[in-house]
Amino acid sequence: MPNITNDDVDVVIVGLGWAGSIMAIELAQAGLKVRALERGPDRPPEDFAYPKPADQYAYAIRNKVFATPRDAALTVRYNDSETALPTRKWGAFAPGTGVGGSGLHWTGVLIRPTTTDIKLKTYADQAYKRGSLDPDMRVKDFPFTWDEIEPFYDKFDQICGLSGNTGNLKGVIQPGGDPFEGPRSNPYPLPALHDTYNSSLFAATAKKMGYHPFPNPSANVSQAWTNPYGAQLAPCNYCGYCSKYPCLNYSKASPQTTILDVVKRMPNFSMRVNANVIRVDLHADKKTAKGVTYIDENNKEVFQPAKIVILSSFQFANVRLMMLSGIGQIYNPLTETGTIGRNYAFLSNGDATLFFKDKHFNPFATAGATGEMFNDISPGNFEDGIKMGFIGGAKIHSSQATGAPIGTALPKGTPGWGKGWKEGMVDWYGRSMKIGITTTCMSYRGHHLDLDPNYKDPWGQPLLRMTFDWRQNELKLQRYLRDIVLGIAKELGPDSISENFLALDSHWDITKYVSTHNVGGAIMGDSPRDSALNRYLQSWDVHNVFVPGGNAFPQNFQANPTATIGAITLMAAEAIKNQYLKNPGPLVHV
Repeated sequence: MPNITNDDVDVVIVGLGWAGSIMAIELAQAGLKVRALERGPDRPPEDFAYPKPADQYAYAIRNKVFATPRDAALTVRYNDSETALPTRKWGAFAPGTGVGGSGLHWTGVLIRPTTTDIKLKTYADQAYKRGSLDPDMRVKDFPFTWDEIEPFYDKFDQICGLSGNTGNLKGVIQPGGDPFEGPRSNPYPLPALHDTYNSSLFAATAKKMGYHPFPNPSANVSQAWTNPYGAQLAPCNYCGYCSKYPCLNYSKASPQTTILDVVKRMPNFSMRVNANVIRVDLHADKKTAKGVTYIDENNKEVFQPAKIVILSSFQFANVRLMMLSGIGQIYNPLTETGTIGRNYAFLSNGDATLFFKDKHFNPFATAGATGEMFNDISPGNFEDGIKMGFIGGAKIHSSQATGAPIGTALPKGTPGWGKGWKEGMVDWYGRSMKIGITTTCMSYRGHHLDLDPNYKDPWGQPLLRMTFDWRQNELKLQRYLRDIVLGIAKELGPDSISENFLALDSHWDITKYVSTHNVGGAIMGDSPRDSALNRYLQSWDVHNVFVPGGNAFPQNFQANPTATIGAITLMAAEAIKNQYLKNPGPLVHV
């Protein structure tokens, strides 16, 4: 039994990143007594805002605002025949911890999926001959239409002060934006950030080659902005310290800058930090939750009773907590029974670095979301994938990295340290640009999450186990995209090019950073047979548990996940306020 029992609340929120913060303010504004529990510490802006410096070694190398593997490790293997081994150091991805979560250290690119992305199964069934794709592929449609979800994308755009060029306004294509985007009900709240030199070169060349580049949709705001909650953001000063850093200038949309300063002032909201939730406590019938139990900073068990439980931690943590709590059945890839752990997907990236002796790119004038991209090579927008037997696509982009010295791109053959490295920095610092890809990743029968039988966390609970590797579909896509990127690169005429793309015999490499766009494991869908959550992120099995986050995606699209996490969370919050509170119980009946 827990050592301590807290006072009752209407809603307990586990994890105070983007999803948790949205749920907190929306439900608190509805008059509910809300308490948020965060595994890590509080991270108020005064801890990192100007005049404090952006310490590259602390944030980008030592991962100052990330979870430690000791507290959030998982085990990894390529297939079910292998013994999984635990992560000792973050590599391919790096989950956040503390108030703000991954929303504190994200880059700030806030792009929506396309209308095809959210109905990918429908598209695949219509566009591809039966049997032409991997038979183990398990792609699904999101359980809503574009018209249903778009108002919530629009609301999240307003919350973040999204800066960019509108491409499709109420069905009318607009110049300078993405012509492939779904219809927007409103224009972008703010104009796009200023282009850097490299992105201007990339955009001009891509346009000349027949593509449709547009400025990266940015949550690094281009002008001062006051959002619908009354929170104020300052215009970006292009310091470049975005990805892996909290924003020094109060310019990057994050839970801290857009929500938490407001909700913390509300008397019916409270939070507990350094509170590691170890289970959701269920009533005897296993159909409803009565609260959660967490370990506090004094290493004591605390029970937090609540009428509604929101699991809004990082994707891995949400899935694991459902498994540890007995919410739903853990997925078995052999029988394809169970729903918790299925449809895990990551993504791949790749790039070409172009070096120019006669060009100087000022890397000190940039932001995480400066740059240009195009969406021509995404599902439904090109036909080569159908002909070549793969499904998927990528956003292809050029975004200028920060001018921080550690990790500066240098030509192949440059020594990694000493005199040779210093000479390379003198010759090539500020004289390179990248063209990169961020790809889709399909879900497969054999890619899944479960509980590891061998390794446990410091509290004696089994670690989450990931089974994942690249499949030929994603590798074929990589090789196709490589040709496009190198074609653009050669058109730009650099003195030399170094490339970083997957070969057709590549295995997934957990040691090299790709992104923190992990999805799936507790997906939303139309049926409890093959999904863990309904369209409102409500557990099919325990109706007063809602699970917003990347875990709800049935596969990964080429857009960054944050916009969709925000939109589905807002949609769920509205359903809780307008439907669930009036009649607690399942919101979808099948």
